[in-house]
Amino acid sequence: MADNKAKRGGADRALIALTEKYEVAYWSKKFKVTPAKLKYAVKKVGRSAKKVEAYIKLQKHRASDKSRIALSEAYEVRYWSKRFKITPAKLKAAVAAAGHSSRKVEAYLAARKTAKKKSARKTTKKTTKKPAKRKSAA
Repeated sequence: MADNKAKRGGADRALIALTEKYEVAYWSKKFKVTPAKLKYAVKKVGRSAKKVEAYIKLQKHRASDKSRIALSEAYEVRYWSKRFKITPAKLKAAVAAAGHSSRKVEAYLAARKTAKKKSARKTTKKTTKKPAKRKSAA
């Protein structure tokens, strides 16, 4: 059903009409999302602009929250410990050193791993000596 352009009151401004291209463009720009995401949000929560805005903000918050490690939540500590294949204590130490960003923690752990390998190579080179060649009495 097309939007009635004669009705321009508050009730009309509070609703999103997906059938009108200019409204989809306006609300997409206002909420800083693609038209597809706007249409999905409208289908999820209804045509109310306030509900759609709240839904989009929640989705953006969840997306940014996924890359952060919350040590206060036990399930997050278990998840990230398994993902990085380290103990929870080492995870907490890595978060304390690198911050709560999962990317920074991953980079920190990778750097520690390579540094550990390099130091292991140096110690093995120093400790292994080649046996001296003996002259044969022939």
